[in-house]
Amino acid sequence: MPGLHHALNAPVMLPDDTTVVGQGLAEAAWIEVIQRMDEVYGELVASQETLETKHRELVEAHHFTEGVLAAMSDVLVVCDTVGKVRQVNRAMLQLTGRPESELVGCELAEMVHDQQARQQIASLLAAGRSDVQDVEIALPRQQGEPVPVTWNVSPLYDGEGRYSGFVAVGRPIGELKRAYAQLQAAHQALKSAQAQLVQAEKMASLGRLVAGVAHELNNPISFVLGNAHAMERYAGKLTRYLHAIHSHDLSAADQALRIELKIDRLITDLPSLCAGLMEGAERSGHIVDALKRFSAVEENTRQRVDLADLTQRAVHWVSRAAPFRVDISSQGLDAPVWVCGSANQLQQVLVNLLQNAFDAIEKTPAPALQLSLALPTDPADNMVGLTVHDNGPGISDEALPLIFDPFFTTKPVGKGTGLGLSISYGIVERHGGQLSAENHPAGGACFSLLLPAFKD
Repeated sequence: MPGLHHALNAPVMLPDDTTVVGQGLAEAAWIEVIQRMDEVYGELVASQETLETKHRELVEAHHFTEGVLAAMSDVLVVCDTVGKVRQVNRAMLQLTGRPESELVGCELAEMVHDQQARQQIASLLAAGRSDVQDVEIALPRQQGEPVPVTWNVSPLYDGEGRYSGFVAVGRPIGELKRAYAQLQAAHQALKSAQAQLVQAEKMASLGRLVAGVAHELNNPISFVLGNAHAMERYAGKLTRYLHAIHSHDLSAADQALRIELKIDRLITDLPSLCAGLMEGAERSGHIVDALKRFSAVEENTRQRVDLADLTQRAVHWVSRAAPFRVDISSQGLDAPVWVCGSANQLQQVLVNLLQNAFDAIEKTPAPALQLSLALPTDPADNMVGLTVHDNGPGISDEALPLIFDPFFTTKPVGKGTGLGLSISYGIVERHGGQLSAENHPAGGACFSLLLPAFKD
């Protein structure tokens, strides 16, 4: 208002003092009005800036809220007090396959089709301001079957604390079931792993104990074996001496003593007794030697190993420990079959395969086991094959693909840990071989073991 200020500040010629005083008062009033107008204008400018700042904050908050709702994986529905939908999130749109324009503004009961779901919605509306947990209501989709959803419902209040509706948050039950199943599987695997760690520690302690006992037994068995050889030589000399004495005429007293002490029977039994003592000492020595080899930690898997001998030894151990007799037939185990590997580790595999076969035929009326060891027929083939075929019930179609998975077992609790075949599979793979299982056409299960043949 530069013109107005100029007019007010221009000098005015008045005829007398009264006129001058009146004009001065009018000028002061106008100046005060102009100052007040400037103050009001400044306040308006400040209010405008404050409104713009609040507007930006409100837009940012609105965008943040929309982003949170869009990022939610759970479905969300906001309704008023009569059950009319006010807002939904992106997960709700994706689950139902319907656009937002169809959902917002419709009655909540119109979103479902079956009567039971509508009654549940009516119960939610009747509950009013109460929290409702885990209500299962299926949501229909544009394509496909309705999806069962479990809902948690909470009341909604406006800025003045008045009840204005409710918020329902739901999650498809299929996801919950999958998560629960995964949690159960992980928990079971953890329990099995813990039990296996305990069992592994026991087996390690047992291995150390066996190694110590085998070492302690080795000395007395060596004494027994050495004395058995000496006794066999002494028995031959005594027999020869007694035959020489008996070839002469004995006195009546000596003849009576010969009959009383049953010397002739003793001479007859002495060779078989010495042979039995020798056999027992040698078998005890073989057992102790096998225990020492089995309990030893062996890292070299490139040794020359007789697979036929390992198989016969595994059959001997497992059959002796079984509480029932098994008809075992074998083919190809009479001559050495050399493979490349670790004797201890391969014997662990064979014992496990045979023990599983014995467990499978435990309740079979006439348990039988067939072992077949075959050399490679093709010169280009470098694999030796061993098959273990039992006449048990076989492997079910459901269990067959999982037979080598860790912790998988069809045995009852306390009978097996589900790690034997898995460990055996890993050992055979590290040896460059293959271990497989199938149901034999004639019945029963058949395990096939392939190992690389040893080459000089």
